[in-house]
Amino acid sequence: MSKYRLFASVMAADYRNLEKDVRTVIEAGVDGLHFDVMDGNFVPNITFGKDLVAAVRPVTELPFDVHLMVTNPDVIAPQVIEAGANRVAIHPEAEGHLQRSLTHIRALGAQPGVAVDPAVPLEMIEWVLDDVDYVLLLSVNPGYSGQEFIPSSRGKIAALVELIASSGRNTTITVDGGVEPDNIGGLAQLGVNDFVSGGSIFYHRPAVDRVREFREALP
Repeated sequence: MSKYRLFASVMAADYRNLEKDVRTVIEAGVDGLHFDVMDGNFVPNITFGKDLVAAVRPVTELPFDVHLMVTNPDVIAPQVIEAGANRVAIHPEAEGHLQRSLTHIRALGAQPGVAVDPAVPLEMIEWVLDDVDYVLLLSVNPGYSGQEFIPSSRGKIAALVELIASSGRNTTITVDGGVEPDNIGGLAQLGVNDFVSGGSIFYHRPAVDRVREFREALP
């Protein structure tokens, strides 16, 4: 089994034909589905919540990776975990107490992760690495699908790899934002384990060919 995983971001799916679209990317060979939950407050957009996660859960047993871009993750995290989320990432600048929130996510049966915006320093997550299974590094500003990869993210990924290595932990790194076949290989070589891509998968048909492009670009 490859040490790299590709998650298709459901935010980019056709909601009028959601089940068909989701089944298409699953059959194409993605490793999991990614859900961006936005509340219109933490970020300037509103997407979906627990009901959509629950609606898609019977379609597949693949991992569900949920990114909470919400002001109060302590309210939303239990809801999406009950709906079928396997991994849940929250932001250090959200309301509440980060360490306690991450511990609660694990207690509810999901893998906790911490999400880092492009302008957020890694120092904000350094002291919760013991409490997370993965770091979700945003290589675009959160809120909207289809943005271009921010080049400075490469330096931040390298710094995160060094931070994790120096800590002696096995924390994995997920990158979300502007991931394409032409940059995924370089990101993998930097030390990224998991990749999230939305429009670059859902908007390019046939999906099986697109997923193959991603796979072939990995080292």
